Amino acid sequence: MKTWQDKEEFKKIFTEKAHVLWEKDLQDMTLNEVYQTVAYMVRDLVSQEWIRTNKVYAEKKVKQVYYFSIEFLLGRLLESNLIGIGMEKVCRDGLQDLGWDLEDIIPQERDPGLGNGGLGRLAACFIDSLAALHLPGHGCSIRYQYGLFNQRIVDDQQVELPDNWLVNGYPWEVKKVDKAVNVHFGGNAYMRPTEDGDLECVYEKYSSVRAVPYDVPVIGYHNNTVNTLRLWRAEYSREDMYRELTLGDRHRAFLYKENVQLISRFLYPEDSREDGRRLRLMQEYFMVSAGLQSIVRHYKKKYRKSMYRFDQYINIHINDTHPALVVPELMRILMDEEGISWEAAWNVTVRTVGYTNHTILPEAMERWSIPMFQSLLPRIYLIVEEINNRWLQEVRALYPEDEARARDVAVLWDGQVHMAHLAVLGSHSINGVAEIHSQILRDSTLHQFYTCFPDRFSNKTNGISHRRWLIQSNPQLASLIDDTIGDAWRLDAAKLVDLEPFTGDAAFLQQLGEVKRARKDIMATYIKQKYNVTVPADSIFDIQIKRIHLYKRQLLNILHILHLYYLLKTNPKMRITPRTFLFGGKAAAGYGEAKQTIKLINVVAGMVNRDRRVSRQMHVLFLENYNVSLGQILFPAADVSEQISTAGKEASGTGNMKFMMNGAVTMGTMDGANVEIHREVGDDNCVIFGLRADEVMDYYVNGGYSSWNMYSSDSHIRHLMNSLVDGSIGGESFGMLYESLLDRNDEYFVLKDFAAYCDAQKEISERYNERKKWLHSSAVNIAHSGYFSSDRTIQQYASDIWHIKPVKI
Repeated sequence: MKTWQDKEEFKKIFTEKAHVLWEKDLQDMTLNEVYQTVAYMVRDLVSQEWIRTNKVYAEKKVKQVYYFSIEFLLGRLLESNLIGIGMEKVCRDGLQDLGWDLEDIIPQERDPGLGNGGLGRLAACFIDSLAALHLPGHGCSIRYQYGLFNQRIVDDQQVELPDNWLVNGYPWEVKKVDKAVNVHFGGNAYMRPTEDGDLECVYEKYSSVRAVPYDVPVIGYHNNTVNTLRLWRAEYSREDMYRELTLGDRHRAFLYKENVQLISRFLYPEDSREDGRRLRLMQEYFMVSAGLQSIVRHYKKKYRKSMYRFDQYINIHINDTHPALVVPELMRILMDEEGISWEAAWNVTVRTVGYTNHTILPEAMERWSIPMFQSLLPRIYLIVEEINNRWLQEVRALYPEDEARARDVAVLWDGQVHMAHLAVLGSHSINGVAEIHSQILRDSTLHQFYTCFPDRFSNKTNGISHRRWLIQSNPQLASLIDDTIGDAWRLDAAKLVDLEPFTGDAAFLQQLGEVKRARKDIMATYIKQKYNVTVPADSIFDIQIKRIHLYKRQLLNILHILHLYYLLKTNPKMRITPRTFLFGGKAAAGYGEAKQTIKLINVVAGMVNRDRRVSRQMHVLFLENYNVSLGQILFPAADVSEQISTAGKEASGTGNMKFMMNGAVTMGTMDGANVEIHREVGDDNCVIFGLRADEVMDYYVNGGYSSWNMYSSDSHIRHLMNSLVDGSIGGESFGMLYESLLDRNDEYFVLKDFAAYCDAQKEISERYNERKKWLHSSAVNIAHSGYFSSDRTIQQYASDIWHIKPVKI
């Protein structure tokens, strides 16, 4: 890959580029203009390899995978791309000569509003690994004008503000107008007989939306591979606009324009109302149809192979159910546009598509009302209806007296379209994302499908990019690892296990402690500058950062903090190991209990931090607007990784892996990938507590748990519950949380696990006070974190599901 030879060449190119872009002297440039100039320079560097990568894939006719995801939570790209091409130092030195500090330039890049949580960050890590491993794989999503929202805390409550992340443009993207396609909505679709006795579909009176792709380069780490993340933007069709205007209906014309532009305006539009749900479904079909049309067109132009062989060269992977319409849309293209029979099209589709399930929560299993689905996607509905009819005919033939089984596996049932069932039927591979999650899918959630297609099911435990979450986020630790075992781990994260012999080495552990202290100082400085709160860096940094949800049990964490507060107030002589409790995460705008949890955290934080006697021993803070960039400060600073979801509810988690890779000790339930983290590091190097998944399931199936009994029998719980509604917490009432825990019988077993959680926190304190043993545990976690690299995960996908091979550029 072409690079800058030295800082002098960098400065020369920078000066030329800046003059062309901004037409001003260097001393007059803003920091944002400096950022954009460097970003365009990096893009220029990789442009030839980007072109060459696509050319080689086409010329060699290699099989390629396209990863469809409604989210790609990329984070800032400037620093990661500079590291990827090995030009970070040259850039840093060149900018310094010109009077700027790279550390001041990096924050000028806004985090792209293309994702929200673990689903989107996983997708970003996956495309990073594909490029790093020379694998031919690309991403497909939507170019949202606004992200989920910018979170602000006002009067202790979450306030949602627009996330206009594109306000200054996005220098990493390239608009490809010539690659635009049309996506159709509404209208009428029906089957009619042809002259030769077959049936053909007539689809008429539809509205068209123009889908315009914006391509973002995905740069392989220290190699020449540059894959593509294709993001689609919705634009109105000038033909449809003109048609409405010629009919004299200006209002309808502009309404059409506004509705079209809404499709790619917001990530996750509010779905509590019909119009919001309709918009979400439009988004999903828009992404799927645009992406598939583009892939098919490229395949026919570059590969020139029969569509009957499509699956031999193309794999489509759907990340959760949002892209499940890939199945009927590919069927539509194969039948309606390529003239392939139903049976042949179905075989090609199933062999092409793979599906990753990310949840077992019933409320997270996507379903759409049939009337809305049918009116919005009439042709797709006909195909889904036929898929359902043929499938149920098979099921009823095999199990003629078992209508309950038909109900459990139907795509269309009780007035709804079941997207997970559609994804399973139309895929040759279905995988979970942690061993326990995949087992639950087989045993429970998708059990009836598993009995029919056992060979399709597998597990692929999630992973994270060590390039982003260690090399970039924690350069101090990365340098220490280099000095200890060499730098081969940077290309192969599995080699982190070579640290194992040093986990008892006193000199190494002392250096590791110094690195952790340096990262905690950085975190403490950030908190002081942003919140004017001083937290002691020698306290335990206990961190829970993730989407706010009742099953993730931030409520358990804050109730324990409140419990500690009451103990310290009641017993002035009581001493605890000093703690800094940090929270971060967004609550969905319409999720009342989650938003009230945020308020509770902030009100308790105010009580704790204002109390001079208590705040000598602990601090509590909610960090607003958690995103990738904030995560890059938080993960390296953590001593304790809070992974306390109800056992059996979290599919995997990836935050647990990021904490582990940066030397934090997991305190968690046997849920998701915690199970595998525990297996890697053992009881001595993590703290496991609470109900197991089988115990939780037994309570759900057989009953036997009463939160009111917990209230009656435990004075601490009774005090906490009463304080939620009696005004003793800052004069506020938290009725929704009280009702969820007591009146709705504590669905996620917060009270049941409370005593065990308190004991786990005591054990954390005891371990932390044995400094050498604690640093040993930290080192063991780092040494065994290589297993949780997304490179390992992607290698498994590549060999077991996609059957793609590395292509050296």
